Amino acid sequence: SPPLSVSPAADPAVISPQDPTLLIGSSLVATCTVSPDFPLKAEDLYWTLNGRRLPAASYAALGPSTLSVALARLNGSRQQSGDNLVCHSRDGGILAGSCLYVGLPPEKPVNITCWSKNMKDLTCKWAPGTEGETFLHTNYTLKYKRRWYGQDNTCQEYHTAGTYSCHIPKDLALFTPYEIWVEASNRLGVAVSDVVMLDILDVVTTDPPSDVHVSRVGDLEDQLSVRWSSPPALKDFLFQAKYQIQYRVEDSAEWKVVDDVGNQTSCRLAGLRPGTVYFVQVRCNPFSIYGSKKAGIWSDWSNPTAASTPRSERVAGGCDPKGGEQNTTLRRELKQFFGWVKKHAYGCSNLGIKLYDQWRVWLQKSHKTRNQVGKEP
Repeated sequence: SPPLSVSPAADPAVISPQDPTLLIGSSLVATCTVSPDFPLKAEDLYWTLNGRRLPAASYAALGPSTLSVALARLNGSRQQSGDNLVCHSRDGGILAGSCLYVGLPPEKPVNITCWSKNMKDLTCKWAPGTEGETFLHTNYTLKYKRRWYGQDNTCQEYHTAGTYSCHIPKDLALFTPYEIWVEASNRLGVAVSDVVMLDILDVVTTDPPSDVHVSRVGDLEDQLSVRWSSPPALKDFLFQAKYQIQYRVEDSAEWKVVDDVGNQTSCRLAGLRPGTVYFVQVRCNPFSIYGSKKAGIWSDWSNPTAASTPRSERVAGGCDPKGGEQNTTLRRELKQFFGWVKKHAYGCSNLGIKLYDQWRVWLQKSHKTRNQVGKEP
């Protein structure tokens, strides 16, 4: 016989409780009671959960037309819309259904961080708690207000910087501290984060520096010059900036960071390996001319820019013992002098760099001349 069809005038059966919400680990006894208008008895029924037939050992007839099922130690719902508990007739027809919402109450949201790209907007993100998974649909609401006065406001543009984020596009005041917090809610409860206080001027960030160029420094085999342009937004916001550089060799994943760049838009990298390809990135940290003492927020790193140092033209080895001794002495002197320069002009400082460049070029030319003289008959 064909499956029993559902009449629009009356429900074939009723499940109780209907659409319950339960904590993980809970037990449930649900009943399916057939309408008197349908000639079905308890022994004509069976249960499924998410399409899987439940064992008859968990059933109990509670009356001529009522069949119960016992579910113990429930796991979290497989889907946030709930698990499907369905009562069927013997021929497979669906008599009634219920959604089981099994999960956990939300945890307190944590790690709220915010940034502004134009001093009028604000984007914030957060983490959903130490565990995160509730197995239930959980709503997150970002709220904010001016400290000391003003009403609560609710952020409207969610998921702009990831799953747990929201963007406030405008109407934020400067020189005014704001209180920011996140509320999480689902069928089992509500949790509220700690309140974060911030001033828009303290969380300004920009796009990465643009037009990053890396080039050789003449014939100097251990140096590269890095130049870049300030983000245009800095001029619009009356901000200054400090910069960081990181670089790595082509066959390495380890980046070395240069912290002492300051607010200049160029830098000389020294102590590099000859004949080696380097990848270089730059990022920016704006700070307000209005006197903010906050550390600021670093931009993303610029796209990597590559350049190679010149190959060494020095002659390795040689048949003349005296020439070998001279090469050894030269390398030792270079190492000593470079160590002195690196110690007194570390990173991007310009202390004595021009004199050092001139000395290096002269030394290389002098060395080449000695080699050529040594080759003459």
